[in-house]
Amino acid sequence: MTDVHGGSDLIEPGLPVGGAIDFLRLIWAVDHALQRRSKSMATALGITGPQRLVIRIVGRFPSIHAKQLAEILHLHPSSLTALVKRLERRGLILRRPDGRDRRRWLLGLTRQGQVLDRDMPGTIEAAVQRTLRTTTKHDLDGARVVLSRLARALDREG
Repeated sequence: MTDVHGGSDLIEPGLPVGGAIDFLRLIWAVDHALQRRSKSMATALGITGPQRLVIRIVGRFPSIHAKQLAEILHLHPSSLTALVKRLERRGLILRRPDGRDRRRWLLGLTRQGQVLDRDMPGTIEAAVQRTLRTTTKHDLDGARVVLSRLARALDREG
């Protein structure tokens, strides 16, 4: 059987378990690796993978509405609220009411947040960038299609 920690090739099936289960074990390996890297980022950088993703997106779209950010991240607004409040308490995100609609919040980065809004080694993003550099457009497009279909199927069934 393949060893996620040892870096062996996950494409090679360890046991003939079948299509859906074999694909699911790859997703499980990615999820496990994301969780491990997120914990290591929390130790090294003081922010988790999801927190960094929020910082990177807010950095690209200053004054983004919280609702727009939730849609981009495929998060329920209440989940995003908790994430944003943690970043706000840490002094990384600014939240201010929209002047045109007081019910909506605009998000921006503080100076401290801007320091984290850059390419950094040891992040999930860095691993994704390295992987994408060696992935063909055809393979990437195929992966996007499959992952999008799976996300929709899970949303429908959940």
